[in-house]
Amino acid sequence: MSNTIPATPTAPLLVQSRGKLLQILGVWFGIAAAIGNTIAAGIVAAPGYIAQEVPNLWLFLGVWVVGGIYAFCGASSMAELGAAIPRSGGQYNFSRRALGEYPGFIVGWSDWLSTAGTNSAVAIVIGNYSAVLFPAIVGHEKQLAVTVLLGFAALQWQGVKWGSGAQLLTAAVKTAAFVVLVFACFALGGHGRAELAASTPAPIAATGWLLAIGFMRGLQKVFYTVDGWDGVIYFGEEVKNPGKEVPRAIFGSVFSIIGIYLLMNAAVAYVLPMGAIAGNEFSIGTAANHIFGRYGDTIVRSIMVVSLLSCINACQMFCTRILYSMSCDGLFFRKASTVNKGGTPVLALLLSTIVGCLFILTRKFDQVIDMLAFFFVANYTLTYLSVFVLRKKEPQMERPYRAWGYPWTTGAALVGSILFLIGAVYADQKNTPWAVGILILSYPVFWVMKRFSRNTPA
Repeated sequence: MSNTIPATPTAPLLVQSRGKLLQILGVWFGIAAAIGNTIAAGIVAAPGYIAQEVPNLWLFLGVWVVGGIYAFCGASSMAELGAAIPRSGGQYNFSRRALGEYPGFIVGWSDWLSTAGTNSAVAIVIGNYSAVLFPAIVGHEKQLAVTVLLGFAALQWQGVKWGSGAQLLTAAVKTAAFVVLVFACFALGGHGRAELAASTPAPIAATGWLLAIGFMRGLQKVFYTVDGWDGVIYFGEEVKNPGKEVPRAIFGSVFSIIGIYLLMNAAVAYVLPMGAIAGNEFSIGTAANHIFGRYGDTIVRSIMVVSLLSCINACQMFCTRILYSMSCDGLFFRKASTVNKGGTPVLALLLSTIVGCLFILTRKFDQVIDMLAFFFVANYTLTYLSVFVLRKKEPQMERPYRAWGYPWTTGAALVGSILFLIGAVYADQKNTPWAVGILILSYPVFWVMKRFSRNTPA
């Protein structure tokens, strides 16, 4: 008897009568979705934030190493869940099955909002960079950001083949561009570094408890920046062989993403002294200027605009699958399960685009990433807890892949998540209350959604 997630009598009929998701995706799309979503605005903004908090070279790189270890510990557990419960919609499906409807709703609700918020943050950066490249855009950055979101919504309306094709192409282009940039930094960036270091004041490093707080804030940026390595789990129903392809895509994504980030940050630190990185929101551009002269900034901004489009495309696809899955389970408006002939949940896409546009008009980039990092780790906490619960609750569940190092790797990821949340509450008393408030608001929203969707069994 199969122990994969049981279908309800009503939900499958509802989905079939309104179209269905297409099972046409593979491991390369899963890696492309993760790279496209993850290698985004944070690759240029996060180093400056982190170096300001921990202006020591080894601690600066150590923050990224810790973030990579956290991701690796979680990857094995995520691969087990993604292979065993191959539904589109992301971590929501795991928490709902293991912990119940309301915990599942919290994960789905916060994941949807945080992904839409990520879309807005990326679109804002596209607008800002484009204004530097094309002065005529100055003063119209938010309008451009909204236009970009609407443009990708129109693209994905055509179907999953359009969205997946755009993802594969843009992820390949951005990966190649950053590999070339890293090579250029190490090959050409050594000249004049000593003179630059002598002319740049060294930042004052904190000590003791203040240093620990700074390291925690640095981790906050890293967790936000590397989040997305599990992108393939948002498309479980659409992957051709999820039992094999989902774990392969997750591990391929983790190693690719952490490798790119570590190499890029090490390359920037090789070209620039810490004093030139700390507080610099575009340190990669500064390093490129040192290598390519006055054209460096333009080159990097052009690369970033193209690469950020890949992130927009991936996040739009993530958002629609979250709402689609919740709708099928009766935890969101049932019409959000409507799928067109191209395999796109159309109402879910529309609602996600609207929320992303609202984020653009109401929040700043740095505020968005600090608030969203709390959401991401809170969801990971419930997901890793779900591994333990399902191992005990459903020991006979079919598991094509079992977490390596269980229970130690899963436990390490869970403990790390809990410690991060505690530290975030203490270290960031400006943005974390907003995140907690949105989580508290989830209960009345859950109650309303259940009431309106009571005819759809969960």
